[in-house]
Amino acid sequence: MSGIAPSEFLLICLIGLLILGPERLPGVARKIGGWMGKARQMTRSLQRQLEQEVDVKKNFGFDPKDLDPNEMLKPREDDTFSPLHDEEDEDGDDVEIKASDEKPAK
Repeated sequence: MSGIAPSEFLLICLIGLLILGPERLPGVARKIGGWMGKARQMTRSLQRQLEQEVDVKKNFGFDPKDLDPNEMLKPREDDTFSPLHDEEDEDGDDVEIKASDEKPAK
């Protein structure tokens, strides 16, 4: 569960008993158990929240596994803002935009 062997756990308990004494050991163990329970609860809550936020199929209505990156990079005829489209003049020749040709923003 936590990667601690039973013999290691027993050794930790014995050292705790020697350091804290029999009077304070149960109270300290109870506090540590409470902290660990709160930490697990917060971890589960965070995990659930992240899974809900990342659920693309539910939030956006499509499954990302169905997306094809090659298909997304192909220029489309109805896409006028695609960086893959070269600007052409009326003759069909490529037009090069220069800094002096740009209009200043108002």
